[in-house]
Amino acid sequence: MVEVTVARLGLDSSTNSYVVILQEKGGSRLLPIWIGQPEAESIAMHINSIKRERPMTHDLCKNLIVGLGGQLRRVQITKVQKSTYFAELHIMRGDVLVQIDARPSDSIAVALRLSAPIFAQESLLTSVEGEDADEAEDHDFEAAKTAEELNAEQLKQYLENLRPEDFGKFNL
Repeated sequence: MVEVTVARLGLDSSTNSYVVILQEKGGSRLLPIWIGQPEAESIAMHINSIKRERPMTHDLCKNLIVGLGGQLRRVQITKVQKSTYFAELHIMRGDVLVQIDARPSDSIAVALRLSAPIFAQESLLTSVEGEDADEAEDHDFEAAKTAEELNAEQLKQYLENLRPEDFGKFNL
């Protein structure tokens, strides 16, 4: 497992979906995860220190963990199967460690609220340095999107060609 941090959050204009980009702590490898609007808003609210009058779902999760005497030790993004990412919340209560299956987007939102580290399986990280972006072939990415599968090389090529405007402006 490699520790990662939230590097960017934005809108992928090619799919009109939100994407959170995790970056290897102290490194350059990335892990983009396409997420839903509510999770993107929750992550953005926390990053921008925006508080709601009443607790939202991820605030509730934080309150439940703390209120029951637990501590979120870490979040682990463990695998991807059929374009779906899997994660676990590792919660310590006393001397008992409980691992809870969760979506990565929810796990990230809760981890940020509890200042818990986020880890990703090393094989999920993609290096984006060292290759000429002109070598990327857009049709490979388009074919992969229609098949709803994206291998590491196609993802790498896609990420190398992303421009800041491809993410659009994130508004709450």
